[in-house]
Amino acid sequence: MLAKPLEGSTIQCLACSRYCRIPDGQAGFCGVRANEGGKLKLTVYGKPCAVWVDPVEKKPLFHFLPGSRSFSIGTFGCNFACIFCQNWDISQAPQEARQKDPKHWREYFQKLVDSCEDWLPERIVDNALRDGCKSISFTYNEPTIFTEYAIDVMAIAKKKGLKGVYVTNGYESKECWDAVKGYIDAANIDLKAYNKRFYTELCKAPGYEPVKESIVYAKKLGIWVEVTTLIIPGWNDDEKELKAEAEWLASIDPEMPWHVTAFHPDYKMLDTQPTPSDILVKAREIGKAAGLKHVYCGNVPLSYTDYEATACPKCGKNVVRRVGFEVLENNVTDGRCRFCKTAIKGVWK
Repeated sequence: MLAKPLEGSTIQCLACSRYCRIPDGQAGFCGVRANEGGKLKLTVYGKPCAVWVDPVEKKPLFHFLPGSRSFSIGTFGCNFACIFCQNWDISQAPQEARQKDPKHWREYFQKLVDSCEDWLPERIVDNALRDGCKSISFTYNEPTIFTEYAIDVMAIAKKKGLKGVYVTNGYESKECWDAVKGYIDAANIDLKAYNKRFYTELCKAPGYEPVKESIVYAKKLGIWVEVTTLIIPGWNDDEKELKAEAEWLASIDPEMPWHVTAFHPDYKMLDTQPTPSDILVKAREIGKAAGLKHVYCGNVPLSYTDYEATACPKCGKNVVRRVGFEVLENNVTDGRCRFCKTAIKGVWK
């Protein structure tokens, strides 16, 4: 779906903002969108390597069907190569294969993919309904790279009343967002930093402007958007930068939730210290001062759980209380604060 022919047998992938030009027999940066005979083949179609049932709060989505469960799947591959990735064993599998055997990596990688169980769209939807889920999340790795698979799943799921979720780095092309319109109801988009150096050095991506464009465009399409920033000490915790990021988010929608979460050392970034909780609290204060109504601290000790509660922007009372991924109390009724009847933006039922 998201590809077009170029000269000869080369194709251009249209799934993400890299717009990879892929010669016959090769794959794009993500490693899973391949050119076979001048046509795009999604090599991970029907072969997720991660399948689980999660609380929707884990995505994290705090204003989208709180307390519900989401059937969650992910595949191998990613269009980023973040050196701090927490799911690097699946997201970076193609990159690891490329490094081990640059010439024959695709054969090695395909054996890894083929070792996974078959999960065709019908099976995913049947299991989501059996497990009492209200949505299906495409997560764990970057869903942009397997969009055609996600659309086929949601074409069935929508008929059964299930909603669709993308947990994404936000590097979708406009063509991709247009393709998922009507299938994806909510997205948590990572705005990893508000500086280009972070993206080029830590993520091996050209920059963050496409992510900003995705946030704006996804909202324009009617998709519920929440934003996450994983704060890494020394890389994206500068207060001026956080202020600029928060002010930009508030200019788009002051009621769009912003999750500031704690980093812990992983993959190729083991020498950086975990994020102190006081940095997250400061980021939250900066977000609030910039005009954002809902700023949440993630991956914090239990003593900071008040920073995961949703407060009514008018009366200030906590309308949704959480501990970790568990909802303790929900006082949003018909999309409004139960105490003062103020509308709270989100998808509540």
